[in-house]
Amino acid sequence: MSRLCFSERAKLCTNPTAKQLLHIMENKKSNLCVAADVLYQEELLHLAEVTGPSICVLKTHIDILKDFSPDLLTKLQKIADKHQFILFEDRKFADIGQTVKSQYHDGIYQISSWAHLINAHILPGSGIIQGLQEVGMSRGRGLLLVAEMSSAGNLLHGSYTQAAVGMAHEYSDFVIGFISQRKLTENPKFLHLTPGVHIHNSGDPLGQQYNSPEQIIGKNGSDIIIVGRGIVQAKDPKAAAEIYREAGWAALEKSCRNPSLLQQ
Repeated sequence: MSRLCFSERAKLCTNPTAKQLLHIMENKKSNLCVAADVLYQEELLHLAEVTGPSICVLKTHIDILKDFSPDLLTKLQKIADKHQFILFEDRKFADIGQTVKSQYHDGIYQISSWAHLINAHILPGSGIIQGLQEVGMSRGRGLLLVAEMSSAGNLLHGSYTQAAVGMAHEYSDFVIGFISQRKLTENPKFLHLTPGVHIHNSGDPLGQQYNSPEQIIGKNGSDIIIVGRGIVQAKDPKAAAEIYREAGWAALEKSCRNPSLLQQ
């Protein structure tokens, strides 16, 4: 069967966040996620506003903000609604089920109240998914499993990655996809989001390894590129976001004309 368009894939999904994201991607012609790793509220809100028209997902690290206040969350949600993108808190939960339930629902960040999407490591076993699901499922939230990473020397490969795929299939009503470097499953319900994307650089001094949109989308078969410093540190983040949106979408369109990548 040929590679399905996003609206057709949305029909196969039971998770509301997965459906919403797939429709946003098709409507905006965007498979771009901006990693907004900034330290102040003003920076985060400005980045959300100027890149909003070009993105399908805004990825946050809410706990690194030096001036966090609860009213930020309302402002962020309004911008997401205005520009139609998904909020993804990159918390990377990695504890037992009972603990992650509290980390997800309680505390000063109250992540489950505003983040459409979260992610988790599978190191603790399937209990971590069950714990997060108890909080997020009733809110229509979605979970990504961290199956692979873009840093040099990471241990997320082989049997670990395959275990993540198995758990995703087992909990497919809540797990909507993966953080990975490539397409891991032929099931069109699952989305693949790939970090470490940069048009100009190949890496950084701390072991980050970059790939181009063409490599990630065209050759590796992923769905969404995650771009951080290439946009956040650009002189004009708005213009940079549009450049990456165009590059990511062009890579997707090109791959759809390649018979070897049209098979699902």
